[in-house]
Amino acid sequence: MIVIDASALTAFILREEKWSELSSYMYRAVSVDNVVKEVSNAIWKAFYIRKYLSAEDAFSALEVLKMLVDKNLILYQSFNYLAKAFDISIEHGITLYDSVYIALALSEGAQLLTLDEKQANVAKSLGIRVLP
Repeated sequence: MIVIDASALTAFILREEKWSELSSYMYRAVSVDNVVKEVSNAIWKAFYIRKYLSAEDAFSALEVLKMLVDKNLILYQSFNYLAKAFDISIEHGITLYDSVYIALALSEGAQLLTLDEKQANVAKSLGIRVLP
């Protein structure tokens, strides 16, 4: 099982650097429910703040996200991992948003797919195999 975080899913959806390397993980991944909001916000930010997506491209990216969630991702309720995530966040100094993916990976004995270096280092320190 592979837990995908928002950094990896955003990179894939927005075709950021190394996005094609991530494609092989998209059909068998799980995540927490807040990944939808995090990635949607990244799409909005790419359009509204960074201005490198047109409105049409932003809506297309959102449709790709919806399709992936509907067909390829299994979402777990982040609330169920909140206590463990909070412990990780406090102990390692990373955000709760990042910690919840680690908590899910720990709970399920899964690997973590992330492009966030700090999150990856914490996950590795907790014995989680980090991809890519």
